[in-house]
Amino acid sequence: MSADAKPSPDVNPGFKPDDVLDPKKALVPATVRVNEQRVERGFWPKIRKVAAKVPFAGEALAVWYCARDEETPLAAKGMMFAALAYFVLPTDAVPDFIAGLGYTDDAAVFAAMLALVGKNLKPRHREAARQAVNKIRAEA
Repeated sequence: MSADAKPSPDVNPGFKPDDVLDPKKALVPATVRVNEQRVERGFWPKIRKVAAKVPFAGEALAVWYCARDEETPLAAKGMMFAALAYFVLPTDAVPDFIAGLGYTDDAAVFAAMLALVGKNLKPRHREAARQAVNKIRAEA
């Protein structure tokens, strides 16, 4: 993680990079900000690269649209940004380049998050995601 992607220890004493993905800390405002910044920088480049390869690309995009919606509750946004940040991270439990297994951990994180806050996904989020996936796949 780059130095500019995490809060300064002066602002948040005791902050550790692992806090960003710790479920107990996913809703801490400083953690939400870090996750949101990470997603802002990395989501679109990653989704464009993998949309044709991962079966949950549509769900990831729907979550992205929902997390950025002003009507989505803050607690749901925090969980969504944590899942999206995990997807964007270059290092995770199962490296993404491993054929057949690389995105299983990301899919599991999305499934767990959707079980918790998926009711916040609206038809407009899913439709925007469907259109984006179709456009990305057409460009590939």
